[in-house]
Amino acid sequence: MDYQHLSTLLWREQELLDLLLFKAEEKQYLIVTGKTRWLARIAHEIEVVLDQLRMLEVERAAATEAIAERLGVGANPSLRKLAEAAPAPWNDLYAKHHEALLVLVTDLRSLSDTNRELIEGGLAALGDALLSVKAPSAGTYGATGRTDERANRAVTLDGAL
Repeated sequence: MDYQHLSTLLWREQELLDLLLFKAEEKQYLIVTGKTRWLARIAHEIEVVLDQLRMLEVERAAATEAIAERLGVGANPSLRKLAEAAPAPWNDLYAKHHEALLVLVTDLRSLSDTNRELIEGGLAALGDALLSVKAPSAGTYGATGRTDERANRAVTLDGAL
């Protein structure tokens, strides 16, 4: 049984989740400071990390299944269940991986929710600002040669009509 391989995959997953957390914090900084020029780039970098996590997840699932089958814990066990069934010192190490992954995922969810709220708040403020802007009027000229605010908007007719 390759307990070490699974542990290495779990370490890599923690590194990628930590990198994802860093990228989410960078995104938050860009949102808060209004440096929207870089948002597309950070979104791409986040997607790259997510793709790496997806590929790692497939490999981790395969390694977990192989160990779970040999330990007799059933198909598709949780990491916690695998930690309970694994022999020492792997049981303790897998339990620590589980705890670390939970902390990272919780932090990511919190930061993601905050970023979403910031973006939605910014969009709402932008929408309100756009609604409050009065469209400039072309205005018309009155008998005195000055613009007449009360007059109807000027209309140009096409002679071909």
